[in-house]
Amino acid sequence: MSSIYMNILLAFTMALLGLLMYRSHLMSSLLCLEGMMLSLFILSTVTMLNTSFTLSSMMPVMLMVFAACEAAVGLALLVTVSNTYGLDYVQNLNLLQC
Repeated sequence: MSSIYMNILLAFTMALLGLLMYRSHLMSSLLCLEGMMLSLFILSTVTMLNTSFTLSSMMPVMLMVFAACEAAVGLALLVTVSNTYGLDYVQNLNLLQC
């Protein structure tokens, strides 16, 4: 395994560990998710360029579209929660209330 793949997988693992460890704030969770999506995008792009597999050339673009949609929904949720509750603690949110 080359050093590029190792660094990308290390970045994905660090973002995943950050998501698992620092999930008390919504903003830190969103940043870790964006780091995971960015490392997956770079990994899929490098893999596609190295293998010259033309059928998978749209995969990185589709991944970026989903990452942009995820970021937009996450930021909208962050703004809504911050305006409603005044903070972004995930533990204080009770999603079962009407």
